[in-house]
Amino acid sequence: MELGIFSFGDMPAKGGITQHQRMKDLVDEVELADQVGLDVFAIGEHHRPDFLVSAPVILLAAGAAKTKRIKLSSSVTVLSSEDPVRVFQQFSTLDLISDGRAEIMAGRGSFIESFPLFGLDLNDYEELFVENLDLLLEIRAKEVVTWNRGRHRAPIDSRGVYPRPLQEKLPIWIAVGGTPQSVVRAGTLGLPLAIAILGGDPARFEPFAQLHRRTAQAHGHGTLPLGINMHGFIAPTTQGAKELFWPGHEQAMNQIGRERGWPPQTRAAFEQECSLTGAIAVGSPEDVIAKIQRLYDIFKMDRFMVQLSVGHLPHKDMMQAIELYGNVVAPAVREYVAQSKLATASK
Repeated sequence: MELGIFSFGDMPAKGGITQHQRMKDLVDEVELADQVGLDVFAIGEHHRPDFLVSAPVILLAAGAAKTKRIKLSSSVTVLSSEDPVRVFQQFSTLDLISDGRAEIMAGRGSFIESFPLFGLDLNDYEELFVENLDLLLEIRAKEVVTWNRGRHRAPIDSRGVYPRPLQEKLPIWIAVGGTPQSVVRAGTLGLPLAIAILGGDPARFEPFAQLHRRTAQAHGHGTLPLGINMHGFIAPTTQGAKELFWPGHEQAMNQIGRERGWPPQTRAAFEQECSLTGAIAVGSPEDVIAKIQRLYDIFKMDRFMVQLSVGHLPHKDMMQAIELYGNVVAPAVREYVAQSKLATASK
């Protein structure tokens, strides 16, 4: 099972760090993740002041120059408000720079700031995603593209799209938050699925994993990769991890909650989410190992990704969390998965 990190370059609410320094810190985090043997680092886009990154592929390219083996993905590319030709060109360029380590994680996006910013109608939210994904997959499959199936984008008449990636088939994952239609779409198209779990017992998402697998099998795609994404943080002690993570989590989630009409976060609810059956992987290495093991028992996933900063955390604490993740958590989880697979095979 692959283990990785995703980030949106969260910024503190009340200053304390410049965008310039946060950018440099984020590249350092990618470099360290590679050094400690993690498998994936993903950077996603937002278009608002509490998140630094609006152009993930540029950050990923900076990370590519300082790393050797780690996969470099978006998390997420808001495909509804992107041009699929440019997305493919940018990630193909990243793939060439990184010696074949680029991936795209495409989603509709849970934030809507990109729509008015790029002159798009929010009423076309779903239709834009479906059309753009269709074109992106067409470009991936064919060097010279003819495409005229959309309502929102001009047709393409036998035009080449360059550069082509180093990988024979640039990986494209679909990121979902809880929409069965998106799960079915991924399975139908033969695309890996990443499920973002932001609250409640993760076991309630297990039917989505089964739906994806059944749909993929029914459409002749065999077994496709499945990923689980959640918030989390690792520190030497359980309480230390919670005390570091809680202030940024409270601020960020309450800001989003005010925008969306959610009730305020409480410390009691946070503590529940940090428990073994909750949706936040915060604690000591032993706590996080146990949570990922439970997730594997439920989902048999191929990848686990954690967002280590919600709100903003000091860079030194982020670097320590990455070290603990790569040096302590990852080896234990990999051994557990290997033993689980052996036990299953021997039955």
